[in-house]
Amino acid sequence: AGRVHPARHIRLTGAGHMNDRQRLPPASLDARTWVNAGAPILFVPLGSTEQHGPHLPLKTDTAVAVAVAEALTERLRATGTDAAVAPALAYGASGEHQDFPGTISIGHSALTLLLIEYARSAGAWAKRVVFVNGHGGNLPSLADAVPRLRAEGHDVAWVPCAPLVGASPRDTHAGLVETSVMLHLHPADVVADRMTAGVSAPIADLLPRLRAEGVRAVSANGVLGDPRGAAADQGEVLFASMCDAAWARVRGERIAASGILALDAP
Repeated sequence: AGRVHPARHIRLTGAGHMNDRQRLPPASLDARTWVNAGAPILFVPLGSTEQHGPHLPLKTDTAVAVAVAEALTERLRATGTDAAVAPALAYGASGEHQDFPGTISIGHSALTLLLIEYARSAGAWAKRVVFVNGHGGNLPSLADAVPRLRAEGHDVAWVPCAPLVGASPRDTHAGLVETSVMLHLHPADVVADRMTAGVSAPIADLLPRLRAEGVRAVSANGVLGDPRGAAADQGEVLFASMCDAAWARVRGERIAASGILALDAP
């Protein structure tokens, strides 16, 4: 929500020019040199290192953000437009999960500063910087940093990793959606025999206590939802929906006041 501003127009070349794709530098930023770094649209996966129940790896948010960023990069490069995926930013604001071992949170102040300095630097040569966010706890930092960067004249925006279908207010962390997506993306990292239900109350009912006392106060196993019944084929559909929603945002020309690439018309 909020004000919606027109984005600086990024011209996308006609679709499917194989010769253009063959001439493009590597899709991974860290595989380029300074000579061919170019001026790509730079997708920056932003995740977290935090608990995702007893069955999902700490890298879950980062892994999803990387996969969505890679899909966006591939789609954009298919039009002949230079795009690249940056190495992931794997630490975010995860203080609500701090009671669980393995969680590493850098907090909102540090994350906001990181995003600002990162985009100032990358913006010196990249055509546009797009943070691809896989962790909901990072939203306040993005909503602080990205508008400040845009006010400074940097072409920066962000997109969420959120499916158009299948989401539920009773399934918000390490539940059916995330588990299914990880079964599709990284099945070897999912510990199937540890899948157990967590708290199933709507997130709106949990938020007051969750914010005051953390996730462990409302869910002993760290799960908000129920991962039982998760399946890779369902994860494939959910992941495709995430990518389609993010792609619709990237193709659009509207950036909301929070810095998010807008999905719907104002």
